[in-house]
Amino acid sequence: MSRNFGTGSANDGVYIIVGLGNPGPQYERNRHNLGFQVLDVLARRHGLSFNRAHYKSLVAEGRIASKPVVLVKPMTYMNLSGEAVGPLVRVYAVPLERLLGVYDDMDLPMGKLRLRPKGGSGGHRGLESIIRALKTDEIPRLRVGIGRPPPHLSPTNYVLQDFSPEEEEELAVVREEAADAIEVWLTEGLQAAMDRFN
Repeated sequence: MSRNFGTGSANDGVYIIVGLGNPGPQYERNRHNLGFQVLDVLARRHGLSFNRAHYKSLVAEGRIASKPVVLVKPMTYMNLSGEAVGPLVRVYAVPLERLLGVYDDMDLPMGKLRLRPKGGSGGHRGLESIIRALKTDEIPRLRVGIGRPPPHLSPTNYVLQDFSPEEEEELAVVREEAADAIEVWLTEGLQAAMDRFN
């Protein structure tokens, strides 16, 4: 398998960053695709392209702050994300501390960030699928808050809506902050990222 990690030691440990979402243009700006959107920001910053299909995913390989990274967008639809992530973790032989999941979270206020080293799914079906596939909940994750739906709207319909123009303005900044948090995770570790961004 060819790997496009640029310059650096071949023995460097690879990091996998998984953004969760649903494939297809109709979902692109949905609240539930915030994980994809954060990875797009990260890829743009570092000149990486999602130009390979690999294990039911679109992947971008390269380096961020000298670390070899694989950015992953599962193409399985949200609820089956583990079918993509499980094989990728195995083929790249990545220990779980070098895996990061990035996804939307209704239990956090709009725009708030929370990094955690492990824990349950909190009802998030994408993370739930990954936990099942890897047979552990010790999966580092970056949750990005989208707030609760209004009373008249079901959670399912809420997450599959696009952000409102007002939310989109706020989230443009939040996506950049989430990308900052990922860069700190890569360069300084999870605890430093938690201290700075939680």
